[in-house]
Amino acid sequence: MQSGIENAVALQAQGSLVAGRGEAGGVLKTPEQLADIVSRFAASDGWMERVRLRTDGRWYERMYHGPDHDLWVISWLPGQSTGFHDHGASSGAFVVVTGSLEERRPGEQAQSIYPGRGRSFGPEYAHDVGNGSLGPAISIHAYSPPLDEMNEYELDEGRLVPRERAQGQADGLDEVWRVGEQKPEGRGGRLSIEQMLSAARARLQRLSAHEAHAASGKAGAILVDIRPESQRAAEGRIPGALVVERNVLEWRLDPASSARLAVATDHDVHVILFCSEGYASSLAAAALQDLGLWRATDMVGGFKAWRAAGLLVGDGALRSGSIAEG
Repeated sequence: MQSGIENAVALQAQGSLVAGRGEAGGVLKTPEQLADIVSRFAASDGWMERVRLRTDGRWYERMYHGPDHDLWVISWLPGQSTGFHDHGASSGAFVVVTGSLEERRPGEQAQSIYPGRGRSFGPEYAHDVGNGSLGPAISIHAYSPPLDEMNEYELDEGRLVPRERAQGQADGLDEVWRVGEQKPEGRGGRLSIEQMLSAARARLQRLSAHEAHAASGKAGAILVDIRPESQRAAEGRIPGALVVERNVLEWRLDPASSARLAVATDHDVHVILFCSEGYASSLAAAALQDLGLWRATDMVGGFKAWRAAGLLVGDGALRSGSIAEG
């Protein structure tokens, strides 16, 4: 007797005479066919029991790998996301099975995707997918030809800029999927700072200066300046931003800390960190997510990007209630 997975794959193998051919002679799938494949697989049985949830990054497993397409299951805890990426020469489709996901595209409003809904797309389609809800989510993904390349990007003032790979980083799929999973890599289980930064940013739904400005005007979004006093004095400040220097950040924003600030009411607080250029803030935001602050993120380009965007800046004086400690 075939399992649900085997039945689903058998169905996918039928009616595949379309379009071009893959490397091993497999017939490539169209985005519409891939959408049908993920929907039928989602409705099959035998795969859900294999799903796991991971607090240190998205869990995933390739359930099928054939000559013309492959099929993946991914689980997402709140706050976990892919970062902006494309799928190389592969077309793709995914469907949400449980929970909800959010898709971001440059120049477009973020779109929520609920169970039974999904996306299908052609080659070189770039997006950022994440779980912005309060509960876990599970999704099914298919790619044709089978996924073997993903390119990562930073969003800079509405434009996608290719992210530089760390020297010696592999181009293969396994390396790309590991981004954000925080597994020890390299010799002796060590991570380079480039790998750490890439892993941190893959977990964040980072905001441009204009996006951070808009978000800080909404109830619940808190713009937090983590720069040391010397940088604030030299560069200036963002009016209304809360100053919490990096060395005390976790103690002040952890809702479970006895030294927390009044704004640290719960783990749903939307915190937007910024530093001078947007590097230290990415690592700090990932640290806050590790504390359960799943909406924590940072601003691309930091204070310098805010100033370059022509947004309001002031001198380096602290505002009342700011925290700057040694």
